[in-house]
Parts: sequence; structure tokens; C-alpha cells
Amino acid sequence: MASGNQSVVTMFILQRFTDDPWLQVALFCLFFTLLVVSLMGNGLIIMTIHHSPNLHTPMYFFLVNLALLDVACTSTVLPKVLQSLVAENTISFGGCLTQMFVFSWLLGSELLLFSAMAYDRYLAICRPLHYGTLMSGRVCVTLAAFVWSMGALNSLMLTCLALPLSFCGPNLITHFFCEIPSVLLLSCSSTFVNDVMTIITDMFLTGLNFLLTMTSYSFIITSILRIHSAEGKRRAFSTCSSHLVVVTLYYSTVLYTYIRPALGSAGLLDKAVAVLYTTVTPSLNPLIYTLRNKEFKSSFKKLLFFPK
Repeated sequence: MASGNQSVVTMFILQRFTDDPWLQVALFCLFFTLLVVSLMGNGLIIMTIHHSPNLHTPMYFFLVNLALLDVACTSTVLPKVLQSLVAENTISFGGCLTQMFVFSWLLGSELLLFSAMAYDRYLAICRPLHYGTLMSGRVCVTLAAFVWSMGALNSLMLTCLALPLSFCGPNLITHFFCEIPSVLLLSCSSTFVNDVMTIITDMFLTGLNFLLTMTSYSFIITSILRIHSAEGKRRAFSTCSSHLVVVTLYYSTVLYTYIRPALGSAGLLDKAVAVLYTTVTPSLNPLIYTLRNKEFKSSFKKLLFFPK
């Protein structure tokens, strides 16, 4: 911290989960396990789909994008969490802004990706005869580019709005990583514009995308109920039930964190909720999406045993 008429924060301290040595060891093991599971699980998804021509379809193309987002998310957050459990976890002002930008980018992109995946399932189940045309390779690439670029644009805007803010102390972020709501709480200058824009953008990304996703699934469920055979209903529902589980868990936790009056007070409950969408969900996604997917499991077994 540099001194003058007003101190300027050049370094932040990220708050630990606990000061109890035994709990620190337990949490370190837990988060390290989640990191390994996320990296290995999502890595295996990407590798299996890449090496299996039968999985080169729009649904698996979007699943690869989700796996990439999850790998990037855990790599952005968990290393600093592990550091905080074994040493004082400091982060420079520039490093904090970088982590804030990258995480917001990944978060926004994942919310948009869920809508794209819901749209893909809607076309596959409700418009099967036109699916190949409406969800061509070019359309898939265009949707993916839109997802990543809009997520980056949203994050860039929110991060740039934080650049002019004054941070003159304290420099303790009561959270385990640099997230926009918790960082804004430390500003000595007015954050009214930042708070308003954060709520507006998150209402757009979270609220609107959740509405679009639920609308798609209302049409999907209606179409499934019209299928006469029980086997047909089961197969149709199994292709989208996993996605619906992930979407519900992810949206509910993100909405709690961002769309509420006390922007990011980061109490114990806030940290627990943040752990869900930053570490638990990316670790569970590989299991949720593959355990009930016979096509993927068959391709994975072929890849695992390297058949000739």
C-alpha cells in the first residue's frame, strides 16, 4: 500500500475459509480432489469426443465447449483457493482484475452456452426433420463464437468500469477469489454505476437465458409427452434431463450471488454457494452428462482399450 494524502491499494488479501489447521487440511484435500476430477473428467470428455467420429454432432460439439469452460473456470479459481489454505493468499491489483475478467467471461459464456444447448435439444426433439439444416456445422460454429465473444464483451465492460474506482483500504477481500460483487465492496469511491450495470447485465445473461432455456424445455417436454412409446419417451428425456439438472443448479446459485440487494456480502453462505458454481458444478458436469449416455460410454470404452 503506497502512502500519500490517500493510501492506494496495490495488493489484495483473499480471505481464508478457516484458520483451523485440521479444517485447512481437509478443505485442501477436498478442493484438490475437485480440481483433479474437473480437469481429468472434462479432459476425457474432450479427448473422447475428438477421437470418436460418431460423436461429431452438434450436441457433443456444445458439450466440448462446456468442458473447455469448466476446465478454464476451475483453473482460474482453485489454484488460489489451494494457496490460501497453506499460505497467506495475496493477489496484486492487476492480478485481481485479471481473475475478475476471466471468471466473469467464463461465467457469462457458460450461461449463454446453456441456452445454445437447450436450443439444440429443442430442434433435435421438436424439429427432427429440419434438424440437419437448422443446426448445421456453420450454425454451431456461429453460436459458439457468439457465446464466447458476448461473454468476453460483457466481462470487459464490467472490468473496465472497475478500473477508475479508488481502492484506499481495507484490502481484505472477504471471499476466496476476486469476484465483481466482493471487490466492489472495497471501493472508496461510488460504485452506483457498477452496481446498476452488474445487475442489468446479470439480469440479461442469467434471467433472460434462464427464460429462454425454460421455454425451450417447455416445448421439449410437450413434444416428449406426445410420443406414444414408453421407450421413445425415455430416450428423448434422457438426452435433455442431464442438461436440465446442470442448468437448474448453476442458475440458482448464480442468481443468488448476483441478483440480490446486498451485492456480494460474501458471508459463509455466500462462499458455500460460490463453491457450488465455481468448483462443484464443473467437477460434476462430466459425470452428469456421461453416466446415462450409452453412446458416449461406448465411445469412451473403445478409446480406453485402444481397439484396432
